[in-house]
Amino acid sequence: MSYWLSIVVATPAHSNVAGALTYRSEWPLAPGCLVRVPLGRREVLGVVWQALPDSGGLPEAQARAVLGALDGLAPLSDTWRRLVAFTASYYQRSIGEAALAALPPQLRELSTLQLARRLKRPAATETLPPETTTDLTALSAEQARALTELDADTRPALLFGATGSGKTEVYLRAAAQVLASDASAQVLVMVPEINLTPQLQARFEARFAHLGKAQVVAMHSGLTPAQRLKSWLAAHAGQARLVLGTRMAIFASLPNLRLIVVDEEHDPSYKQQEGARYSARDLAVYRASIEKACRVLLGSATPSLESWQATETGRYQRLSMHERIGGAAQAGSLPAVRLVDMNHQPKHATIAPPLLDAISQRIARGEQSLIFLNRRGYAPVLACHDCGWKSECPHCSAYRVFHKIDRTLRCHHCGFTERVPRACPSCGNIDIAPMGKGTERLEEHITELLAGVTRPGGEPLRIARIDADTTRLKGALESQLASVHAGEVDVLVGTQMIAKGHDFRHITLVAAINPDSALFSSDFRAPERLFGLLMQAAGRAGRDAERGATSEMWVQTFHPQHPLFAALKKHDYPAFAAQELKEREAAGMSPFGFSALVRAEAREQAVAQGFLNAAAAAAQAQQLPGADAVTPYPAVPMTIQRVANIERAQMLVESPSRAALQRFLAAWQPLLHQTRQEGDFKSLIRWAIDVDPLAI
Repeated sequence: MSYWLSIVVATPAHSNVAGALTYRSEWPLAPGCLVRVPLGRREVLGVVWQALPDSGGLPEAQARAVLGALDGLAPLSDTWRRLVAFTASYYQRSIGEAALAALPPQLRELSTLQLARRLKRPAATETLPPETTTDLTALSAEQARALTELDADTRPALLFGATGSGKTEVYLRAAAQVLASDASAQVLVMVPEINLTPQLQARFEARFAHLGKAQVVAMHSGLTPAQRLKSWLAAHAGQARLVLGTRMAIFASLPNLRLIVVDEEHDPSYKQQEGARYSARDLAVYRASIEKACRVLLGSATPSLESWQATETGRYQRLSMHERIGGAAQAGSLPAVRLVDMNHQPKHATIAPPLLDAISQRIARGEQSLIFLNRRGYAPVLACHDCGWKSECPHCSAYRVFHKIDRTLRCHHCGFTERVPRACPSCGNIDIAPMGKGTERLEEHITELLAGVTRPGGEPLRIARIDADTTRLKGALESQLASVHAGEVDVLVGTQMIAKGHDFRHITLVAAINPDSALFSSDFRAPERLFGLLMQAAGRAGRDAERGATSEMWVQTFHPQHPLFAALKKHDYPAFAAQELKEREAAGMSPFGFSALVRAEAREQAVAQGFLNAAAAAAQAQQLPGADAVTPYPAVPMTIQRVANIERAQMLVESPSRAALQRFLAAWQPLLHQTRQEGDFKSLIRWAIDVDPLAI
């Protein structure tokens, strides 16, 4: 007897086999089972999506048979499959692509015997005893109120807490309460960056040490394939009670999920930028709505405007914590923000003299300073002032960045690297010079400016730099952070990777060197990101209660009268959000309007733009569902038009209705496939749809 199954495999949305495929099986298999099936000449991993009553007209002789099932693994749950199906539908990807990308890569390679061996390994059998508070720090009044209000509601909750107000403690107490109430309950805690996961994991492991390390696992791309598989199996079997991870963890198989925490929910890192371009934050809200008795807790000092607007309309619950942990009001105060008008400073000054003097005073008192510049490398451009040559990348429409430490010009888009030429390649002038500043050059410049400054004991000061270039080696970031925490560093220079999430106890001064570029960006989200980044950076100062009253945030700007800085000086996120939302509403932009970007890549820009314009014309001619409420704009080159010799174009599609946009995109997919097959566009390399894009 044959059983007919609908099985999804990893196929891209633009392929001819993007949907579920029909296979024949000699034995019945439940939906959610993992199986191995033939696909072309390959053997691939698949997920049984549903049992079929018959072959659907497919002759049995042509049907391909299931090769085997991964015995010992419980089927993936109905809610997990609903989450994947929603992701594929909403973000316009194939269901197999979304489903298989959510599984650990090594699971696709293991034989049934190898998997059986892994499953036989002993699992932790400890159970969580009732929470005790003998060794816990007493909650502040705001923390206690936030937990009480959280228990009294069922809506998605936004924890709006100032940096240093103790949001992590609220996460810990909420997780402990959930785990204590149900011996099988599981909690998912998400962070935006991999470098923040070890810190949070260490804190959760310390708090829940009685559970054993086997029940607190991590999930992020920094793990080895074997580690990722081990964590996934523990979560899938219900053995892992706490899962901590980055955006990929939203797809973890957690059969008893009861709480999802999304820390720094505003962070753009939660939006996947390749493949299925999903938002892990938004999927967390959706997953909590379909799981049984599951809550979602979003946390941020500078929430996304989408989440903030949801609390304004009552869709989300808002929990507020305005004061830092520290007892006295003065000790718990936020850093004072000081604006330095660079129009009144010496011309070409990198560090304003008043700021340099403030840093010197901090060093003399044994305190630390953090200098923030969101641009790595020595200089963004190397240029010849005689002929105008610049260090353009031959493969991208971007400049190669000058890295002085290894004397290279490196493209941060395609990776193309060359040694710095001895003379201008265009005119032979030997006087080629860097333009602009990156963290590497800033570190060198600060070292020169503070050459005569010493530490309180007379020792020479120490300046350190933390960015993507200094943390490439495994363990480098942890080692450098340990030096900062130990007080061995006096001045820390870095990019945004040190401006958020870290609990530096000795930093009392934070300075932002060049934030003005985001004030007048064409990207409508740029002010929101800048405000959030500056607020997060300011939050690194004065986290120790004894130094909180004297902590400062310095911002060097040529536009000190800008409304963004007025709100920043008062640490007034609600005022900033109100103004931004007013402008967004007038323009019909998110969260009041909805959009998608259709991107195309080809060897020629004309082909990429032509494909998008032709597909839009076909959609208009056929009057697709939802088209009357959707506006597609003409195709244009992307901001960085060429990457690795591939031309890139995009088309913006907007609508005041999310439902209308979704109907239109779903109906447009076949036309995009059809247009792709036309002779003029057969040279197209790829196309993709990005729903709810972060940048337009």
